[in-house]
Amino acid sequence: MSKGKKFGMYAFLTIVSVLSVFPLYYMFCAATNKSVDVSRGRMIPGTYLFENYKSLIAQQDLYRALWNSFRNAAVLTILCLLVCSIAGYGFEIYHDKGKDIVFSILLTAMMIPFAAIMIPMFRMFSSLKMVNTMAAFMLPSISTPFMIMMFRQASRSFPHDIIEAARIDGLSEVGIFFRMFIPTMKSTYAAATIITFMNAWNNYLWPKVILQTNDSITMPMLVANLLGGYTVDYGMLMLGVFICTIPTAIIFFCFQKSFTEGITGAVK
Repeated sequence: MSKGKKFGMYAFLTIVSVLSVFPLYYMFCAATNKSVDVSRGRMIPGTYLFENYKSLIAQQDLYRALWNSFRNAAVLTILCLLVCSIAGYGFEIYHDKGKDIVFSILLTAMMIPFAAIMIPMFRMFSSLKMVNTMAAFMLPSISTPFMIMMFRQASRSFPHDIIEAARIDGLSEVGIFFRMFIPTMKSTYAAATIITFMNAWNNYLWPKVILQTNDSITMPMLVANLLGGYTVDYGMLMLGVFICTIPTAIIFFCFQKSFTEGITGAVK
């Protein structure tokens, strides 16, 4: 590669990196400044962070929202990974034409927007007396067509010879899945963890509809509440957004090495 092309490539990557990091930098600067300074577009960190924090915890139940969001996202992620990986594994390993038809129906369901099924789901859970329950929050997201498709694609690269050898050795089908498939597909599980946790953490519409008590508040609800007054304290608002961003960023950085490999369904 010539020096000119290399310089252009690095210049382009530098510009893209700056544009990607800038919103986070602006969010942090806004969280440390007064509302009036944020409105004026101040682009350097200030000294008003603790004042914004005191105002935030005085107006909103921050710690309850953090706990609810983390609990909901963690439990939903574990259940979703278990259910969707079993489904994806079953669709591919125990393959037949009937399962292909069911899988096609699942893929068709991906094209239906959530807003179109939200009201029927709410009426169903309401008739079952499940409003304001964790089960009502988790059941619609515990199994998603995208996650099932992702694990099915990963299962295609899982060596079938290993399965046959394990069966000959007397290992049960459940043992093959938990003792051989899961350890082999660590990268796929890492990628699925990032996607599922972020979706669960950032979910606003369905929790807002089905969880109707103040004790069930989540971080997206808390941030929305900060916009509900006649005047908006932008410093406090950006601090709430910044705190809401931290857990998802930690999860991504913890699993980023396996993310690309897991998305492509590669197996080492």
